[in-house]
Amino acid sequence: MPDLLPAYFIGHGNPMNALQTNSFTEGWRRIGLETPRPKAIIAISAHWFIPRTGVTISTSPRTIHDFGGFPRELFQVQYPAPGDPELALKVQKLLSPIDVTLDNSWGLDHGTWSILKHIYPLADIPVVQLSIDASQPAAYHHEIGKRLAPLRNEQILILGSGNLVHNLHAYAWKQPTSQAYDWATRFEEQARAMLAAADDEPLLHYHKLGKDAQLSIPTPEHFLPLLYVIGTRQTNEPTTFPIEGVDGGSISMLAVKVGP
Repeated sequence: MPDLLPAYFIGHGNPMNALQTNSFTEGWRRIGLETPRPKAIIAISAHWFIPRTGVTISTSPRTIHDFGGFPRELFQVQYPAPGDPELALKVQKLLSPIDVTLDNSWGLDHGTWSILKHIYPLADIPVVQLSIDASQPAAYHHEIGKRLAPLRNEQILILGSGNLVHNLHAYAWKQPTSQAYDWATRFEEQARAMLAAADDEPLLHYHKLGKDAQLSIPTPEHFLPLLYVIGTRQTNEPTTFPIEGVDGGSISMLAVKVGP
């Protein structure tokens, strides 16, 4: 039987991480070195949040600079990884009867390329992106993860990119290295305990977890990629946290690893 690849949720944070060397990007680099080389990657990014489920089918997905107000050098970054139309079709089949659109217009947004630039800097592994259907509840995204889980046996890396805690309104712009807010720390500790115990159900109803969760997840798009990843978890698989930290008091940079 082929080796089962781990699945990862990675806190991507500031797009400038694509150009920087810090504890987070060094952690991403280690993931690339320590993970068996995948045949291809399915990326679920917070930044393809649309009212439908789509998967990229382009053979050469474009590098999308989906942000503003950053230095020119960030807009010059390219991540020319190939696409994988065959994998896109397989994803469409696995998710049936969900209507999955084969999308040739999207590419790789910064939630994907800003971390892959460090994990696989040669951009030589095919990547497809799967959109997050903004019209669906959390359980829907978890279920998609379950349906994608068999691909881990085929050396496909399932990669979620977002942030467990993501509140830009509370972000300490003038002191990005400031300590986490108390509510952010409490929610991350609460969520980590659930993740370590493979207790997914409360996370599917995160809006019921109290004020700390509401402050940590004011909008769902950065949280939902986590649910795809934990949905791929097999029985008795460990869940670990290879990267920890906070940015600006209100952005968790936690990485979650499912599997060996």
